[in-house]
Amino acid sequence: MRSTMKVYELSIKYSLVEEGPVETLSNASKVVEYMRNAFDELPLGETFYVILLNRKNRPMGRHKVTTGTATAALCHPREVFRIAVLGTACSLIAVHNHPSGISEPSAADLSITKLLVEAGRCLEIPVLDHIIIGNPIDDPTGKGYFSWRESGLM
Repeated sequence: MRSTMKVYELSIKYSLVEEGPVETLSNASKVVEYMRNAFDELPLGETFYVILLNRKNRPMGRHKVTTGTATAALCHPREVFRIAVLGTACSLIAVHNHPSGISEPSAADLSITKLLVEAGRCLEIPVLDHIIIGNPIDDPTGKGYFSWRESGLM
């Protein structure tokens, strides 16, 4: 009996979500605005995105890496950097939501951020920030988001 081999082809598809001015994503509040409406499709589950940036830190697009449960969105550097390499990103920003509204990072968030930063160094695609989007009403800081860069952790 002869076995067969399956050959798969990977492609990137770009879909226009919204038009607006081309801005450098220079701070967390601009990233939060850029991600506005991204989590509307599944507001009660965690969703992990990566924003691909060009050499001027302007967004080339955002990619949904994974959708999880109400309390976790499993993510691995392999999935994050696959799209970064295929999309020819010069750097990236990781973004996910906390459906609870509280944007404080969990132990899992700290762990994945460390892995992403290390992988980015190896691939020379720096992770400029990891932002958790919550809700200003539920967030003790009142900002509604947590940024590793703004917190001095990156």
